[in-house]
Amino acid sequence: MKIGVYDPYLDDLGGGEKYMMTLASCLAKRHTVSVFWNNKKDIEDIQERFAIDFSDINVVKNIFTAKTNFFKRAAALAKYDRVIYLSDGSLPFVIKKNLFVHIQQPLEQINTLFLKDKWKLRNVLAFFCNSEYTKSFIEKKIGKRVFILYPPIILSPKNIKKENSILHVGRFRTKNIEIDDYKKQFFMVEVFKEMIDRGLKNWHFSLAVSLKDDDKEAFAKIQELAKNYPIKFFINKTNQELWDLYSKAKIYWHASGYGENLEKFPENAEHFGISTVEAMGAGAVPVVINAGGQKEIVTRDSGLVWNTKEELVKKTLQLIKDEALLLNMSKNAVKRANFFAGNKFCKEVEQLIL
Repeated sequence: MKIGVYDPYLDDLGGGEKYMMTLASCLAKRHTVSVFWNNKKDIEDIQERFAIDFSDINVVKNIFTAKTNFFKRAAALAKYDRVIYLSDGSLPFVIKKNLFVHIQQPLEQINTLFLKDKWKLRNVLAFFCNSEYTKSFIEKKIGKRVFILYPPIILSPKNIKKENSILHVGRFRTKNIEIDDYKKQFFMVEVFKEMIDRGLKNWHFSLAVSLKDDDKEAFAKIQELAKNYPIKFFINKTNQELWDLYSKAKIYWHASGYGENLEKFPENAEHFGISTVEAMGAGAVPVVINAGGQKEIVTRDSGLVWNTKEELVKKTLQLIKDEALLLNMSKNAVKRANFFAGNKFCKEVEQLIL
């Protein structure tokens, strides 16, 4: 079977890119798979960052740019048995019913009202998303069934002694560098500083980020904010280097969506939370915001959720002070992470797409 895969954000190194390129790698074991992209450096970065095997994947000219006209694109897509498209709110026009659409987050800009959009919807074989959270918004928007395909999780914990470390892993991407940030890294740094000021000793906060050149100036502000505190920064680390950090950490923080109007802007919460699952797989106990996909990941016995800054501090200190609770939850976190891990993703991709 001939399969084409397109992700408009391949230069972003985010969870969606890991999702789509792992999907391509899974299908390439048995089928001819082509990824539409022009910049080979972006592909190399994805391979290094996420340890994805591209040996069976063809990287071909990106026909989704403005340089390829409407008719040529439609004709090219008709040559594929399956086209898998990560939507940014748009849908491609195809003349053959061969389209699968992946939606990574709640998207208000998907339009289903106009005749041209209804025509596009007719040729979609299936919509699929990454969580119940995303599904709940998208089904209401498009009025069609949406399948859940949880993201690919490959657990690679290392036999490393745990440290008194609280960890967060995520992209550094600012929305407004003066007042807010997408992943709430500024917020977490401030919370940890307050905990130190209130007397917490012998613990450090590790912040691992993927950072693009455009955000370096903004990132310097968070580094300045952390000066003279036990806060460590890890920038653009490889997959294996991240597993060192996961394996050393005792606690994992996630705060995306804090202080946001999630009724109006649901996309500001974490849509699923791959890094949370990975941290749990290495035995780090999650203390994460009670919002978005985080609520689907963490169970009562495998981690703690919070709604306010005060709850985040209180529940983190609860784990720090109670070693037995921390150890028990660490064991359960590993078990819970394994629910999402292994070959499950590849098997479900095959069942859905084929």
